[in-house]
Amino acid sequence: MKTLRNFICILAMSVTGVSTAIEHGEQDKTSKQPNFIIILTDDQGYADVGFNGSNDIRTPNIDRIANEGTKFTNGYVSYAVCGPSRAGLLTGRYQGRFGFGRNPVIDPTDTKAGMPLEEQMISEVLKPVGYTSSIIGKWHMGLHPKFHPNKRGFDHFYGFLNGGHDYLPELLIHKDIYSLPKGGRHYATKLNHNSEIVEIDEYLTDELSHEAVKFIEREQDNPFFLYLAYNAPHGPMQATQNYLDRNKHIKNKKRQTYAAMITAVDDGVGQVLAKLKALGLDENTMVFFLSDNGGSRKHPSSNAPLRGHKSDYFEGGIHVPFAVRWPGKIPAGQIYENSVSSLDILGTFAALTNAPIAKKRPLDGVNLMPYITGKDKGLPHDVLFWRNFDQGTLATRRGDSKVIHSKKDGDHLYNLATDLSETRNLIEKSNAQFEQQKAEVKAWEQELIDPVFRGLRQFKKKAKKNK
Repeated sequence: MKTLRNFICILAMSVTGVSTAIEHGEQDKTSKQPNFIIILTDDQGYADVGFNGSNDIRTPNIDRIANEGTKFTNGYVSYAVCGPSRAGLLTGRYQGRFGFGRNPVIDPTDTKAGMPLEEQMISEVLKPVGYTSSIIGKWHMGLHPKFHPNKRGFDHFYGFLNGGHDYLPELLIHKDIYSLPKGGRHYATKLNHNSEIVEIDEYLTDELSHEAVKFIEREQDNPFFLYLAYNAPHGPMQATQNYLDRNKHIKNKKRQTYAAMITAVDDGVGQVLAKLKALGLDENTMVFFLSDNGGSRKHPSSNAPLRGHKSDYFEGGIHVPFAVRWPGKIPAGQIYENSVSSLDILGTFAALTNAPIAKKRPLDGVNLMPYITGKDKGLPHDVLFWRNFDQGTLATRRGDSKVIHSKKDGDHLYNLATDLSETRNLIEKSNAQFEQQKAEVKAWEQELIDPVFRGLRQFKKKAKKNK
């Protein structure tokens, strides 16, 4: 009898201890603030994921994010090339509001070519509410030391500062972007781990994926934000033999290499998801996946059925593969058809954490959670806008009505509900609708400023002239 009483006493103490631990978040990892991961690819075509119908490029791990979460059929980025698009994502604001209207010039002495210090990025918004942040991969938010990720709220940086990079370790021959010799290729620099230069011996995409897994493991007991900013499948087209072998079914050699680069990303996504599950973080981690813009016409990408490519403001330039996963918190297998934007990611994070947003710099993005969960049956956005200053292009989508007003591409009006491929210009039949939306986007343009720095195009022209 005494033995039984002792057993009951010990059991009660054990249960009490577990309850206390859970109350303090020591055992139950779902009791703390949610973790956030953004997995961003570079120049990946709309149709180059399985969840958007790819038959030749296999992406089973990326597809899990959509199949176990919510797929956005009308997911947009705020710009059609990578630098400004990423600036919009990281701030939740149209990049034209702060003059980030170009890919920054490759000049580490330029004190203007980067994210203005007055703007708050996701890392800076989340820091006051206790988050540890990491960027792994491509930065592209400025080369001058004052723009360094470690000075912009990121506690951990592993990657490269410029907008592109070679993938094979034997090609990385230059110390860094600051000591690049005249005529040296900026894609051939070594990687940075915070302020230190590191040598790698793996394919770049694999290296980034492994570092992401290490970060998750290291920060598993703290709320974290991971920005896994792949540069794949952006050129140069480089892949290792093992990834090429897994895509032998693709006979077009260029397409095969492009697919191999995406396979490497997909493997990395699988490693990230596996680590979350192994550490018990699955149900406390929100994972977004998207591309920074549409597939490039320079590479064998597919944006089908969308018209256009990277740098265009037809759908193929700005309408991207986009999905989010958060087991137990958002519906699994859901297809969400209303228009959403990469600008909404910060809005969602801020709402979930009660992170303060500067009143002088209000977000253009919204909290997606009420819409994803069905609590709000309305539209996340009545209207979305785009501007490319150098092209002289303005574009807007209101409902299913899409308008493009462009020196480069002319004037266009499309009904995306019936013509997603933008093949039937309705401007003559519905000129009043065109003029109304054109006036609306021009009024929005008055809120923007001109680009505040020289762009990559100017750099390339100058370099070509000096050869």
